[in-house]
Amino acid sequence: MTSVVVVSAGLSNPSSTRLLADRLAAATSQALEEVDVTVVELRDVAHELTDHLLTGFPGPRLAAAIDAVRSADGLVVVTPVFSASYSGLFKTFFDVLEPGTLDGTPVLVAATAGTARHSLVLDHALRPLFAYLRAVVVPTGVFAATEDFASPELEQRIARAAGELAALVGKVSPADAAGPARRSVDDELAAPTPFEELLRRASGSAG
Repeated sequence: MTSVVVVSAGLSNPSSTRLLADRLAAATSQALEEVDVTVVELRDVAHELTDHLLTGFPGPRLAAAIDAVRSADGLVVVTPVFSASYSGLFKTFFDVLEPGTLDGTPVLVAATAGTARHSLVLDHALRPLFAYLRAVVVPTGVFAATEDFASPELEQRIARAAGELAALVGKVSPADAAGPARRSVDDELAAPTPFEELLRRASGSAG
């Protein structure tokens, strides 16, 4: 049985962050034959996180969340965007993990915001964080602005990212995970980042 933990850092209830987390969890469940999905809602352990920072000891709910992440075959992590980056609550949770906890763990990164202008948070905040934690970040990140939730393009990106996570946890082959709505991992890696695309356009204009 594959174990996938979904970490959601939404603050409101209901929240668009939890909505995206649930859609990613459902897509991951479809991509894997047998999977046990556990959702960690960080707003529920916010006070215990503060106590842990001050005392060095996690409360029971936080300890259970940390244990779930430690033993997971893969993670789906979703944060709202605050001040052009991940939320403080999201960062605090990963700050209290022991060094090495995420070594080699496949991670699907996702974020929500009110506007598409924050979409670069995936490449400029989330990927560097999990690279530092020595996790293996799937090529496709998922960003959803408010207007994206009714878009078929978002559903396609969710399916593609979930398929890549399924391939990385080793339970299905990349070929099985790939579908008509998903590009291959190699295509994702070869595609320019938004920043590289801006540089290419700027170079063309300069010429």
